[in-house]
Amino acid sequence: MTDLTGKVAIVTGASAPHGIGRATALKLAELGAAVVVTDTEQWLPRLEELSQTIETDGGRALAMAVDVTQREQIDACVSRTCGAFEGVDILVNNAGTTAGALPFLEITEADWNASFRVNLKGPADFCQAVIPMMKDAGGGAIVNIGSTASLGAEPGFGAYTATKHGLVGLTKTIAAEFGPDGIRCNAVCPGFVMTDMHIAANERIAAREGRDPTVVAADRYSGVALRRAATPEEVAEVVAHLASPAASYITGVALPVAGGSSVGL
Repeated sequence: MTDLTGKVAIVTGASAPHGIGRATALKLAELGAAVVVTDTEQWLPRLEELSQTIETDGGRALAMAVDVTQREQIDACVSRTCGAFEGVDILVNNAGTTAGALPFLEITEADWNASFRVNLKGPADFCQAVIPMMKDAGGGAIVNIGSTASLGAEPGFGAYTATKHGLVGLTKTIAAEFGPDGIRCNAVCPGFVMTDMHIAANERIAAREGRDPTVVAADRYSGVALRRAATPEEVAEVVAHLASPAASYITGVALPVAGGSSVGL
C-alpha cells in the first residue's frame, strides 16, 4: 500500500456526499496524509462533517470555505494550510461546474464566465499559490480532475468541453515547466461516475421520458466497455496513485478513467 504519512494535501470541491472530492479526501487520509478539504461557504457544514470523519478514523484534517473564483480565498487557504500542517505536498483540483454543458448557441455570457473561472482559472490560481512552496520543498504532486470532455467532444457540452480541454493544457504546461523542480502534474479524466449529480441526471432523463431509471442508465452505459459507471472510490484510487511516490515517473498525463468508453471526436 502506498504510504502518504507526513504528506499534506488540499482537495477542492470535497463536499458532495457521493462525490469524487470526498472519496479522494478519505483515500488520501487513509494513506496517511493530512487533508484540507474545501468548497464554497454554503457547504462548510458538510466539509466539517468530513473533517470530523477523518479525524475520528485517526487522521488529520481541516475544513475550509474556499471559492475557487476568488484568488484571495485561495491564498488564504494555502497560508492557513501551511500554518496548520507546515506545507503543501499534494493539490487535487477537483472543484468544477457544468454551467457550460449546453448546446453552443445556448451558452450565455454568465455560463462562459462561470465555466472558465471555476474549471480553468480556479485550478490555475491554486497551482500558482502552491507551486512556490512545492519548489522550496523539493517537489510535489498536482492532480487536476478533468473529464472525458477533456479529451474529445460531442454536441451539447460547449463551454464545459472547452474549459476541460484547457485544464489538460494547464496540466501539461505545469508538468513541462516545473518538472525540473520535482513537481509532477497529471489529469484524471473520468467518464460516467455515480456521483449525486450523475444519479440525479439519470432520474431526470427517466422522468422526462417516462422510463425506468435503470433502463436509462443501461442505455447511457451501452457505449462503455464495462457497461457501468465508476464509483467515486474507483476514481479516488487513481488520483491517490498519481499523487503518491508510486507514480514518481508519471507527469503530464491526461488519464481516462472511463471504463473503456469513447471520448467523442
